[in-house]
Amino acid sequence: MFPSSSPETGRDQWADGPRPGPADPSRGQPPAPRPGPAPDDDERRERSGPRRARRAGEPARRPDDEPDTEPDEEPLEPVEVRRPLALTVAGFAVLLGVGLVLGAQTSGPGHRLPFAFIIFGVQVLFVLAWTMAIRPPALLLVALVSVGAAAAADIAAVQTDIAGLAPLGYVAAGGFALGVLGQLFRRVDRVRVTDSLGSTLLIVVGVVAFATLIVLSRIPAGTQAITVCLTASAVALTVARLTDAVAPWPRLAPQVPRGAAGVVVGAMAGTLVSALLGGYLVTPFTPTRAAVIGLVAAVTAVLADLAVGYAEAGRLMAGEPPTMWVARHMQGPLGGFALAAPAAYAMCKFVL
Repeated sequence: MFPSSSPETGRDQWADGPRPGPADPSRGQPPAPRPGPAPDDDERRERSGPRRARRAGEPARRPDDEPDTEPDEEPLEPVEVRRPLALTVAGFAVLLGVGLVLGAQTSGPGHRLPFAFIIFGVQVLFVLAWTMAIRPPALLLVALVSVGAAAAADIAAVQTDIAGLAPLGYVAAGGFALGVLGQLFRRVDRVRVTDSLGSTLLIVVGVVAFATLIVLSRIPAGTQAITVCLTASAVALTVARLTDAVAPWPRLAPQVPRGAAGVVVGAMAGTLVSALLGGYLVTPFTPTRAAVIGLVAAVTAVLADLAVGYAEAGRLMAGEPPTMWVARHMQGPLGGFALAAPAAYAMCKFVL
C-alpha cells in the first residue's frame, strides 16, 4: 500500500535550488568513488596522446580550450596594367623580330658571318637584360662567361663541317660548368652557389639557343623556316601585348599584369600569319605545314614571355628589390625568341 500523501507534500516540485541533504551525517553515506574514468575522459586521452610536461611559468591548458582560428587572408588587389608599357614592349618585339628575319635573309652558302654578327648582338642584349633582371650572386662573372659561351657557340655554328646541335650542346655544358666553378672560388658567393645554379644555366642555355638559328640557316629550307617561325613569334608577342593594353582579361593572376585573351589571340594571330606565308613559299612548304610550324613557334614564344612575368612577380612577392626598368621589360621578348629558335629547328627537322 502506498501512502495517500507523499512526505514531499507542500514542497515546490519545480524548485531550482539543490535538495537539502540529511540533517545528521550519520544517517547518510557519502557517495562511493567512481571505479574508473568516464568514457569521455578515455576518448579525450586517446585523442590527445601523452601529456607534455608544463614548463615553469607556462599557463596550464584547460581541457575546454579551443584552438585559435587563423584569420582570413585579405584578398590581393590586381596589379595595374600599364598601357604605355605594354605598347612599348610590343614595339620592341616587332623590332627584334624584323631584325632577326632580315638578318636571316642575308645568310647564304659561304656567307654566314653577317647573320652571325646579328645573332651575337642579340645574344649580348639577352645577357645584359637577363643578368640585370635575375641578378645571380656573381653577376659580372656569369655575364662574362655567358658572352664567351655566345661567341663560342656562334663560331661553332659557322665553322663546323656538318650543321648540327652537338657542338652547341658542348659549348652550353662547358659554359655552365665554368660559371659554377668560378662562383665556387669566390668566398662571398660560395654560400649562394646553389641558388645561382638555375640562373646560370638559364642564361647560358638562352644565349646558346640563339646560335640554333645559324645552324638552321645552313640546312635546306632552313632560311624559310626561320622566316616563318620568327614572323609567327613576333606577331604572337606583339598581338599579345597589344591585347593586354586594350583588354587584359581574364587575369591569369592578380600579381601578373597579363590577360588570358592576349595569350590566346596572340598565338592564333601568329598561326594565321604563318599559314599565309606558307602559301607564298616554295616546296616543301604548304599552308598546312607552315601553320603547324608557326603554331609551335608562336605558342612557345608567348608562353616564355608569360613565364617571365610570373618569375618577376615571384621575385617582387619574395621581397627582392626591383631591378632596372629596361632590363625587366626586355626580358620577356628576348626569352620568347630564344625559346622559339630551337623550336623552329626541331619543327624543320620533323615536319619538313
